[in-house]
Amino acid sequence: MNRKEIEYKIQDLKADYVRLQHDLEKLEFVKGNLSPLELQLEGLEKELKVLNEQLAKMEENDK
Repeated sequence: MNRKEIEYKIQDLKADYVRLQHDLEKLEFVKGNLSPLELQLEGLEKELKVLNEQLAKMEENDK
């Protein structure tokens, strides 16, 4: 993946993360099952971490 693809993927994942957080808040309000959304949020966090590390390495190599 090149830099632009990584940056695009990060933005896409952040948008998904915000959407899921909003859904989680709704479920909390109606006392729904939060586990599936919490697991999805954890997965997004891990994926974002990996992509941000890749981006940081690319920037470090450009110096």
